[in-house]
Amino acid sequence: MQLGAFSISLAVKDVAASAAFHEKLGFSHHGGDITQNWLILKNGETVIGLFQGMFEGNLLTFNPGWNQGAEALEEFTDVRELQRQLKAKGVEFTAEADEESTGPASFMVVDPDGNTVLVDQHV
Repeated sequence: MQLGAFSISLAVKDVAASAAFHEKLGFSHHGGDITQNWLILKNGETVIGLFQGMFEGNLLTFNPGWNQGAEALEEFTDVRELQRQLKAKGVEFTAEADEESTGPASFMVVDPDGNTVLVDQHV
């Protein structure tokens, strides 16, 4: 099962302060909009998202259809197919993609330790 590009999405109190801290660790701006309270930072192939006031807690995020540079892949497993495969394995969902839709969609699951996993397809 290929889930796509991986990043961690951090729920932060102050996106500017968090960005300044992570820049000291060697991360640089890769995307996002600080005026909308979110940024994407990279350090090599490592990607983190900083999100102020958008969700509770941190998320493990996978993006089907993208590589680690957020570039569209020619071939990938659609988020709805991933959802069907996980349902067949008995995974419970906290949010589901519309099975009748196409294009961008997402679903969320929670692992046994309470960590939220977001599978968020943008293509």
